[in-house]
Amino acid sequence: MTPNKIAVTGGLGSGKSAFCAILRKMGFPVLSCDEINRELWTDEAYLHALADAFPDCLTNGAVDRTKLSAKVFSDERARDALNALSHPQIMHRLIGRMETCSGPVFAEVPLLYEGGYEVLFDAVIALRRDKEARIAAVKTRDGLSADQALARMRGQFNPERLVQKRCLIVENDGNLDALSQKAAEALRTLGIR
Repeated sequence: MTPNKIAVTGGLGSGKSAFCAILRKMGFPVLSCDEINRELWTDEAYLHALADAFPDCLTNGAVDRTKLSAKVFSDERARDALNALSHPQIMHRLIGRMETCSGPVFAEVPLLYEGGYEVLFDAVIALRRDKEARIAAVKTRDGLSADQALARMRGQFNPERLVQKRCLIVENDGNLDALSQKAAEALRTLGIR
């Protein structure tokens, strides 16, 4: 049976966004948890809940993203509290939107395994990339230091454990042409093309 809801996941800097861009070019609908998270930042009720949960991360009465990031990436309990607040809302919106699509629809879900959300999908494509290449990608993309990138990676599912999960692993060496070919192979493996 052809899967309809397919999650695309992987660690920070693994190439999820590049892979999803390839899927979009192929004509597939692709949704993003990061985009939904950005939408939440315009929701007054959500911002109120953040302010209540993280009063030390306010500047002039508003949640300061820089302060919040610094806190959650240095304090595991704070990260867990943020995830408990944001992830259910993100996933609720994501699954609702996926259900309005006909045929295969993909979703970029960075923290899929950390939240136990893999059960919501028919299939999972997991991107894996060399750790040093991931660090370099994050430093370039986000302007973080290697230590900051590593701190964020430590809070994520270890990509070496992917072999223990029900997923199709795609190795990313950073070459976009090769990644396009691997995307086509992944779709064939899943019976989509």
